[in-house]
Amino acid sequence: MILLVTNKRDITTDYIVRELRKREVDYYRLNTESLANYECSIGYETLNDWRIGNVNGSQVQSAYFRRPSPPEYTNSSETSENEYIASEWLAFLKSIYARLEGKWFNSPVSIALAEDKPKQLLLAKEARFKVPSGLITNVANDIIQKTGNNGLIIKPIKQGLIEGKDEKVIFTSRIPEVNAEHTSAISQVPSIFQQEIVKKFDVRVTVVGKQIFPVAIWSQDAEQTRVDWRKGGKIDLRHQVIELPTGIAKSCIELTSKLNLKFGAIDLICDQEDNYWFLEINPNGQWAWIENRTDLPIASAIVNELVAFGGKDEL
Repeated sequence: MILLVTNKRDITTDYIVRELRKREVDYYRLNTESLANYECSIGYETLNDWRIGNVNGSQVQSAYFRRPSPPEYTNSSETSENEYIASEWLAFLKSIYARLEGKWFNSPVSIALAEDKPKQLLLAKEARFKVPSGLITNVANDIIQKTGNNGLIIKPIKQGLIEGKDEKVIFTSRIPEVNAEHTSAISQVPSIFQQEIVKKFDVRVTVVGKQIFPVAIWSQDAEQTRVDWRKGGKIDLRHQVIELPTGIAKSCIELTSKLNLKFGAIDLICDQEDNYWFLEINPNGQWAWIENRTDLPIASAIVNELVAFGGKDEL
């Protein structure tokens, strides 16, 4: 059995479910926000001594950590009690995750470690990618001294979303020449400052095992997407399947492997001279829209990886 760990609203998992059904492969979709509705147990005789509903540890040959949501509990009239019970369910769920180590298509631990963007930039250089010059800092003077202080972009280290009443998304943005007036604002939080690369187009490379699925995203077709292609909202940017140079393709697979991942969504830039530059890798990124726009068989490739775990009941 293949275990799919996600939430009810995750459309990407629907693509995996469709492929599994087509192949008549046994699977179980666990929507984790509903975990409190299940009968669950964990024993401590063996690692496989657990169950969620009718699924037990010995049945699971592989698992896909897609997009789980925190368990929800709202049966109590007391908010504090609901929060306590939900946190206990989350602790239970994390223990199940640990028992699945060795069966994951990208383990939660590997995903968390791979989200370290400064580490990504370091490993990308080791994998022979071109990486825009820059640094991660909250010191204006360091930016002035170490970047040339001209033609820079700024982006967050991790979280691009400000939640709350006035929810905002922080996109990659151009910044003017840094001077003393910016010292206070820059000092508030370390950010990634890099030399802007003049783009021909953006590239999303979906890595699955030893396969790559590269797609050009023609971000320069619209003014609002030229710096960050995600900023255009509903703009229908052209998506085009491309072939990467052999060296770049190898670097994509090598970087993914260095991060102990079987899947990665890599963002590159192709510049005006057809050089490819590494920006970042999302270890659990979205890919369904790519398959929908291009017909690339990404779901099929992921299912191939999940099925390949068959017979390796190591835990």
